Amino acid sequence: MDVGIGLGNTLLEMAPGTLVVWARRAEARGFSSLATIGRVAWPGYEEFVALSAAAAVTERIGLLTDIALVPTYDAARLAKLTASLDAISGGRFTLGVGVGARPDDYAVTGVDFGERGRRLDRQLEVLHESWAGRPALGPSTSFGPPPTMGRIPILFGGDPVRAGRRAARWEGGFTIGGAPPEAAAGMVAAFRESYASAGGSGNPRVVCLSYFGLGDEAESLRQLRAYYAFTGDRAEMIAAGAARSADGVRRRVEAYREMGVDELVFSPSIPVADEVDRLAEIVFGT
Repeated sequence: MDVGIGLGNTLLEMAPGTLVVWARRAEARGFSSLATIGRVAWPGYEEFVALSAAAAVTERIGLLTDIALVPTYDAARLAKLTASLDAISGGRFTLGVGVGARPDDYAVTGVDFGERGRRLDRQLEVLHESWAGRPALGPSTSFGPPPTMGRIPILFGGDPVRAGRRAARWEGGFTIGGAPPEAAAGMVAAFRESYASAGGSGNPRVVCLSYFGLGDEAESLRQLRAYYAFTGDRAEMIAAGAARSADGVRRRVEAYREMGVDELVFSPSIPVADEVDRLAEIVFGT
């Protein structure tokens, strides 16, 4: 199982220079991917901008939107953004997509919250047509440079049954955001069953996200409580569930490894680049 790390683009008071240092350290310490979280109505860094900055200062590490709220984007511009990031990074980019659960992200972008799932399915058609050089919206050329590997790898978040159907349709995988191992196991099983029932073949990639905070516990709690405040009482459960010790991190790694997922992404809750080194020492022993 690969182990990646979040880039921290949604953390409050994350300094722009820290994002660059973070990306360099993550690659140097051996993490498999750098992942972003997508939000609009939140004072964080836009995910494609953050990953472009990371791409410019790294050479090997994968880049993942985990997840991008695709319905809040215009499909043609998203096709251009994704193709551009893929080219700039030399094919290291994976597009994690979802619809999210926060109405405010849709209110500020003028998109109907209730239509977000159907809008995503229409946008997936546009994206894949553009990546293949067959834009569906009128122009005679695609909206960006051709994908490095012929297509851009894609992961689907959210409801595992719907994600399984979409993954089978678009030869994609599954990503789970923030669920504890016991809940994630059921979601993975539901996704794989849905994927197979929809005609998917092979073993689709499965990525899981888990929060961590190894420095200032009070800061870690503050960040997660603020980010998940919209969930009410559930915010405290999410905040308390982050791995905050070496043993806690090791237990998460073992639990997800036993589950058979392909990659575990530890998402940070403290905006200090030393968190990269603290996590690496526990996970890789270096």
